Amino acid sequence: MSIQELKTGVYPTDIKLQKRSRQLLIQFSDGLRFSLSAEYLRVHSPSAEVKGHGADEPILVINKEGVNIEKIEAIGRYAVRLIFDDGHDTGLYSWPILYELGSRYEDNWKKYLERLDKAGHQRMVDMNGREPEKN
Repeated sequence: MSIQELKTGVYPTDIKLQKRSRQLLIQFSDGLRFSLSAEYLRVHSPSAEVKGHGADEPILVINKEGVNIEKIEAIGRYAVRLIFDDGHDTGLYSWPILYELGSRYEDNWKKYLERLDKAGHQRMVDMNGREPEKN
């Protein structure tokens, strides 16, 4: 579902940050729930730093395996600003953006890992904070 297709009436009913597991838990008014890692949210930030300035493909953000969210700031009734412990704080995560990131998590994450591989970068830890197994 694209942001344009998202029903305008869908909004979060609960947002919780679990700092220890580095997860943002979001429940929406239509009953869907998402658990999104800080790394996933950081590398898919809606900021110009990640989206680029008119670029067809977003900037490849690397080395964010251990990033965490320090703070969540409400922006009116339509978005939150996530403040990450690496200093990134410029992306506004509107309700449609968060919903789309949750709905498309598997596809987005797969594409991100493929882009990392193509760029010759290997993640240092998995989504649970464990180091990858060595062959």
